[in-house]
Amino acid sequence: MHRRITGRLVIATHNPGKLAEMRELLAPHGVEAVSAGELGLAEPEEPGDSFQANAAIKAIAAAKATGLPAFADDSGLVVDALDGAPGIYSARWAGEGKDFMAAMTRIERLLQERGATNPEQRKAHFVSALCVAWPDDHLEEVEARADGTLVWPPRGTAGFGYDPAFLPDGYTRTFGEMTSIEKHGLPPLGLGLSHRARAFVKLAEICLEPR
Repeated sequence: MHRRITGRLVIATHNPGKLAEMRELLAPHGVEAVSAGELGLAEPEEPGDSFQANAAIKAIAAAKATGLPAFADDSGLVVDALDGAPGIYSARWAGEGKDFMAAMTRIERLLQERGATNPEQRKAHFVSALCVAWPDDHLEEVEARADGTLVWPPRGTAGFGYDPAFLPDGYTRTFGEMTSIEKHGLPPLGLGLSHRARAFVKLAEICLEPR
C-alpha cells in the first residue's frame, strides 16, 4: 500500500542543482524540505548497479540518520553509441571537481572516435530514479526518462550537469538553454520535460496530496 508524505522531508542530496529542482517540485505540495547537506549528513557510498538501487541507498541512509522520511534521486545520462555510458557513473565522469565540461568533452571525443557524427547516431536519454524511504524501511520508488540527442558544442548556461549538451526530442533548445520552469516546471506553468519532472509526476500521484 502506498504511503503519503506528511510533515518534514529530508532531500538526500549534496548537489545544489538537484536540490533546487526538488524543492521547486515539492513546494506546491506544502512539504517542508531540508537537505542532507544542511543537516551535515555524510554522502553514502553508491555501490548499486542501477539508478534505482543507488537512489534507495541514499534515501535509506538519510532516513535512518534523521528518523524522517527521505527523498533521493539518482540520475544520469545514457548514450546509445557508448553502450549506455556514462550511465550510473555520470557524476563520476565529472570527477571530484564536478567538471561537467570535461565530462561532456570526453563524451564528444568518444563519439567522434566511433564516427557518431549525425543526429541519429547521437541518441541519448536521461534517467531519473526517485525513492522515498521511511525509517521503518517502507519505500516508494519510481523511474522516468527523457529522450534526446547530444549536440556539440554545448549550448546554454542554465541547468546543470550535462544539460547544455542535451537536446530533448521535439525541441530546438537544449536543457541548458531552457529556464527552470520550462525544463522541469509542471503544467500549467511548465512543460514537465525533464526526466526528474516526469518521475516526480509519478511519485506525486502515489505519495503527495493533490496541488
